[in-house]
Amino acid sequence: MDPEMILLECDEAMTKAVEYAIHEFSAVRTGKASPMLVENLDVAVQTYGGMHMKLKQLAMISTPEPRVIRIEPFDASTLKDIERAFHESKLGLNPAAEGKLLRIYIPELSQERRQQMVKLVKSLGEEAKVRVRSARRDALETLKKGQKESLITEDDLERSEKEVQKITDKKVAEIDQHIASKEKEITTV
Repeated sequence: MDPEMILLECDEAMTKAVEYAIHEFSAVRTGKASPMLVENLDVAVQTYGGMHMKLKQLAMISTPEPRVIRIEPFDASTLKDIERAFHESKLGLNPAAEGKLLRIYIPELSQERRQQMVKLVKSLGEEAKVRVRSARRDALETLKKGQKESLITEDDLERSEKEVQKITDKKVAEIDQHIASKEKEITTV
C-alpha cells in the first residue's frame, strides 16, 4: 500500500467533483444565450424508432445574438421531435420554428428568478463539496486501514492525513471560487 498512490487517487476523485460542478454550473441560465443551456436536452427521436439522443447529437447549436439560441437539425425530420422535447422539458424555453431551424429567445431574468438561480448554483456547489469530502473520507479510511495492517507507518499516516486535508481545502476553495464567479454572472444585469 503506497500512501502516494492513495493521495493521487484522492486528488483525482476530488478533481472530478470540481469538474462535475463546473459542468453543472454551465447549464444554469444567466440571462445570456449559451449552447450549454440546451445541448444535453434529451430528445426522443420518433423517426429513429423512439431512440433517445442528446440535442448536441442531433443539431448544430449556435448563439448568433446575445439572447438567441439557434438550433439547426442535421436531419430536418427531427425538428418536431426537438420542439416536443423543449415543451416537455423543465427548461422553461419555448422554441420558435423558422423553416428548417428553431430559434429560442432567452428572456431577461427577473430579480426573483436570478435569486432562484443563485440558490441552485449554491446547491450544486454544495453537492460537489459533499463529493470532495466523500473522497477525503475514503482516502483517510484506506490510510488508517493500511496503518492498522502495518502496511504504512504512523508517521506516513500522519503526513498523508495532512496532505489529504490540504488537497480537500484546495478543492473546496476552487468550488467556492466557481460558485462566486457563477453568482456574479447571474446577478449582473
